[in-house]
Amino acid sequence: MAKWDLAIGLIFLTQTTVGLLGNFSLLCHYIILSFTEYRWRSTDFIHKHLIVANFLGLLCKGVPQTMAAFGQKHFLSDTGCKLLSLLHRVGRGVSIGSICILSVYQAVTISPGNSRWAELKVKAPKYLSPSIFLCWVLQTLVNIIFPIYLMSTLSAKNITNRKEFGYCSSVRHDKTSDSLYGLLLSFPDVLCLGLMLWASSSMVFILYRHKKRVQHIRKTNASSASSPESRATKTILLLVSTFVYFYTLSSIFQVVLTAFDNPSSILINVTAVMSVCFPSVSPFLLMSHNSKVPKVPRLWFAWRRNIRSPCLQKNM
Repeated sequence: MAKWDLAIGLIFLTQTTVGLLGNFSLLCHYIILSFTEYRWRSTDFIHKHLIVANFLGLLCKGVPQTMAAFGQKHFLSDTGCKLLSLLHRVGRGVSIGSICILSVYQAVTISPGNSRWAELKVKAPKYLSPSIFLCWVLQTLVNIIFPIYLMSTLSAKNITNRKEFGYCSSVRHDKTSDSLYGLLLSFPDVLCLGLMLWASSSMVFILYRHKKRVQHIRKTNASSASSPESRATKTILLLVSTFVYFYTLSSIFQVVLTAFDNPSSILINVTAVMSVCFPSVSPFLLMSHNSKVPKVPRLWFAWRRNIRSPCLQKNM
């Protein structure tokens, strides 16, 4: 095995392992909270779907790329290659949809009561569940055609007009039709990115205006930096900026990868690394800005105490 293959394999292994552990820790956090008297927030529902989308991205892209980097390139059948590619695309689409819904919801939530969003502010929590489920359905419908021309590298050995992507291959087609199909696939992403940028700009403007209003107040609890809304907004802004950064890099490398008929393994691996960056990083961003996460041991002991107390009362 070449030194480059070993290095890229270790990068994939580290990235996938850290990402899976981070998302699993955040999932355990929500499972433990379900056994307590925790008052669920509307944004927690979106976080759970984001975790599921992250798992799809890591398991369907990070794990196969790790195996391919270590030399195991012929472990998938045609059906497995198509299924993993579809699930990865759906998970990626739901990630951008979840961040978009989260940013728009937070922008509406922190808007002033006398703004034009005041009426929507009350109804916004009711629209979260339908929006998330609609996102899953639309991403599945949009990406269901994507894996049709994909096949395993083992099945594609006798095909000369093919392009390899590590553990999968695809038959080359007319670049005009590929470009049109690429525009169709990228339209929902571009729409979500536009909504995210609009919502982020609105949140920054609202926070800045609120900070100016309370500058003359010296009480700490009145500070905009200490309010729950401000903390949640800053977390979402950090998520959005991180997503846009990694998504932009991933899209640039994806366009370059599509432009070449025979892309190098370096370009394929770097593109794959960029596509798995956000699912690996996002759970740590959520945990670092969530005041409830460090209290998980305390919540666990409280749950254990609640379970034991009826037994103690029965014995007494």
